[in-house]
Amino acid sequence: MTANHSNEDGETVLQQDKTQFAEPLSELSRIDTHEKNALPIGTTLEDYEIIDIVGWGGFGIVYLADDNLGRKVAIKEYMPTSLARRIDTSTVNVISKKYEDTFLAGLRSFVNEARLLAQFDHPSLIKVFRFWEANGTAYMVMPFYQGKTLKETLHNMQEPPEEAWLKFLLEHLLDAIDVLHKAHCFHRDISPDNVLILPNRKPVLLDFGAARHVINDMTHSLTVILKPGFAPIEQYGEIATLKQGAWTDIYALAAVIYLAISGKTPVPSVSRVVSDTLVPLGELGKEKYSKQFLEAIDKGLAIRPEDRPQDIAEFRKLLGISQTPATQYQPAELPPPLTQRKKFRKIALVSGIMCLLVASVVLYNSMTVENKQPDSAPEHISEKPSGADTTLVDRKFTPLIALNEIFEKRDIRHAVSVLVNKTKLRIGQDSLNIQINSTKSGYVYLLMAGSNQDDLWLLFPNKIDSMNRIEAGISLTIPRPDLWALPASGPPGINHFVIIVSTNQRDFSAAGLTHIGSYAKFPYQEAQHLYSNHDGYLPLFAGKEVCQETVKDACSGSFGAAFFSIEEID
Repeated sequence: MTANHSNEDGETVLQQDKTQFAEPLSELSRIDTHEKNALPIGTTLEDYEIIDIVGWGGFGIVYLADDNLGRKVAIKEYMPTSLARRIDTSTVNVISKKYEDTFLAGLRSFVNEARLLAQFDHPSLIKVFRFWEANGTAYMVMPFYQGKTLKETLHNMQEPPEEAWLKFLLEHLLDAIDVLHKAHCFHRDISPDNVLILPNRKPVLLDFGAARHVINDMTHSLTVILKPGFAPIEQYGEIATLKQGAWTDIYALAAVIYLAISGKTPVPSVSRVVSDTLVPLGELGKEKYSKQFLEAIDKGLAIRPEDRPQDIAEFRKLLGISQTPATQYQPAELPPPLTQRKKFRKIALVSGIMCLLVASVVLYNSMTVENKQPDSAPEHISEKPSGADTTLVDRKFTPLIALNEIFEKRDIRHAVSVLVNKTKLRIGQDSLNIQINSTKSGYVYLLMAGSNQDDLWLLFPNKIDSMNRIEAGISLTIPRPDLWALPASGPPGINHFVIIVSTNQRDFSAAGLTHIGSYAKFPYQEAQHLYSNHDGYLPLFAGKEVCQETVKDACSGSFGAAFFSIEEID
């Protein structure tokens, strides 16, 4: 292992035989394996055994691990050292009650980021294999990447790269960023440090760091988040006329190319507003690069957002780069964003990769914790917390939107984990087997959004098996083999699932649940109508908690939940 070095932005990058892991954490540094905040070597996490501690930063720990097939992976653990500590060999606990809101907001952001990335499958985006919550924190499993950052690669070059090399780089990065933008997600932190060049010369976009951005914002550390020279003016504050969007990432990407060609970081955008001293690439690189290419980069670096290309397609056209046939990656559809109160908008403005949905959900969840608003009792299930605006911008409904809404409104303190026998099932041959664990006792509900986009089912409990009670710390396996099965019956595609664990039983009749044979279904047309007219705080398709009215505080309205997907193949 080579010595660590710090980059000019104050971040430290760990290298091991020129290996970069899935995310270069802020202030990453080598740590002692006996450090109390790190899991011991040999610890088993789900199906993975920790074999080394790769790096430790202010917001998380990265471990090298073997999976049950002997493959090496990187596991990132959410561990903000300024807010929490490990109180035994595994459990993470907040240092002080006053830090709980910030810790939970970061944890929600970490999990939502992992869930978002798990839906993408693009070679230039980080792939998340799995994620789960345990030990009072959360984990995500990623590939073990080898390569050098673009910053290191450029530093080692004796002269500026050729135009063909830069276009090859941009071709793949534009494809990856376009996938994000089509899912209404924006990176907001593109820089030379956050692009990894693999041995095959292809780039991977790194350092999403949503939890880091949320925590820094809640502790007023704006300067830690933004990278001067790569952050456009709209990221520096709430200016009503300067909105963030695809053009925000285009500015940062153009700034990366400016550095590659000129050898200098662009003048910070806040300085350019007062006096624009940035020398255009049209002048600096005209001896080596084509006029069209340089003019496109200069346009991407325009100070005002409306003067830049408005989307990736426009930027591609200006650069003279066509879309590659490989760009066929479509993420699962995500729910619409939620409108938020003005006091919480800054978090979205300075966050790293944030789907509009993810940013607003994270903000909304942290808002309800901060204001100490209790979940409504069942008779008040449609009421909103005081002072909260939960109006949906777009009431479009799909079954996957319903599942996402359930997962995002879960109680983060109630951890639910799921193990499945296979993530790909062969139609007509395989069956799904699910092992569920919960940190609280309660009742289990399994909902599925089918691959045909119209089906929303309640698969468990059902008419065959109604024993859905689970005890804290004791696994529940479904289906019970002596009673029923969940065979892969097609059509081919991805099925999405949510497991709900509720302290009390839940009633789904208000959501239009209809029994069909042994199982129950939410008819699409009725579900669409109910959803478009529902303005309740709790998700409609999570059901209404059935409580004992004679027992004081018997109902909290909250529930734990886990989200997973299974692909059916021929």
